[in-house]
Amino acid sequence: MAGKTNSSPFVVTCADEGVQINEGVRLGFAGAGLELDGFSEAIKILKKLLNTELHHAASAECDWIKQKLDLQEWEEVDAMAQQKIQSLADQEKLLYAGFLPFADPQELNHGIKGHMVRPQGVHLANKICFTLGGGEQVYNLGQYLISADWVSEAKKDMVEVCIAQQVEFFQGMSKAELKFVYQTGGVLGEEVAEKNRAVLEGIGYKMELVK
Repeated sequence: MAGKTNSSPFVVTCADEGVQINEGVRLGFAGAGLELDGFSEAIKILKKLLNTELHHAASAECDWIKQKLDLQEWEEVDAMAQQKIQSLADQEKLLYAGFLPFADPQELNHGIKGHMVRPQGVHLANKICFTLGGGEQVYNLGQYLISADWVSEAKKDMVEVCIAQQVEFFQGMSKAELKFVYQTGGVLGEEVAEKNRAVLEGIGYKMELVK
């Protein structure tokens, strides 16, 4: 995968381990933020920190959206995901890029390129990775990806609720205990990443660094 650059567009996606962004820098949230407590505040902080427009993409087989909307069939989930994430993007003033399918990498709007790479109907992740310094730097099919690049600028109680909601959801989908890891690279720098790491550790997340 190509390295991330300072000019790469940032795109908010689902935290699902199958979402791969080939062109762009990924900011992961469960369900791409749909009906996630604290999402709106996190986006406001990320816009300020990154000082750029943020993009938004829906993706196939989103378990979070399936559960939140009480849907049964994946075709219905995928259709609703596109509709709901486009609406959420408008609400949060994000640039909607499009939909990431199970297919070869797709050229979406606004210079975003990506797709779903895990097997359909199967989850492979055995850990949760928190990004701390400016989004995903290295893709790993074995991990759910949650953006914590913003947590040192938010109120502690909001951070606890927002992060716990996502962690509990993905833990609930796993048969084994998920490990916590983190990435520190990115445009925000080591100092911001360290502040974010301290916040997560302060609310009980014991993590290992992934290079």
